[in-house]
Amino acid sequence: MRKSYRVKTERDFQEVFEQHNSVANKMFIVYTMERQEAKHFRLGISVSKKVGLRGHERVWIKRRIRQSVLEFKPQLKQNVDILVIARPSAHDVDMQTIKENLEHVFTKANLFID
Repeated sequence: MRKSYRVKTERDFQEVFEQHNSVANKMFIVYTMERQEAKHFRLGISVSKKVGLRGHERVWIKRRIRQSVLEFKPQLKQNVDILVIARPSAHDVDMQTIKENLEHVFTKANLFID
């Protein structure tokens, strides 16, 4: 995923958190923020040490989240910032389960184009 598709800075993360538009399921919490004049969506991913104590475990989860979002890319609204926060139940699951849970939480957040 290109850097222009990422929420990277602490300021950008806090801006999305302050909007308080959040939806959750057992595996993920998703914060969203509408942006004006946006060409495409931006994605931020946070995986804490509660999810995976070792760094390679957290990177493994981030990669699977990022790949799942890339598969949803044509269906997603383009004028939003999306923050995905993984919960501890996301630790030892396969790619299909991650994708299903992300699809569920994105549907609840109304992120798909109608």
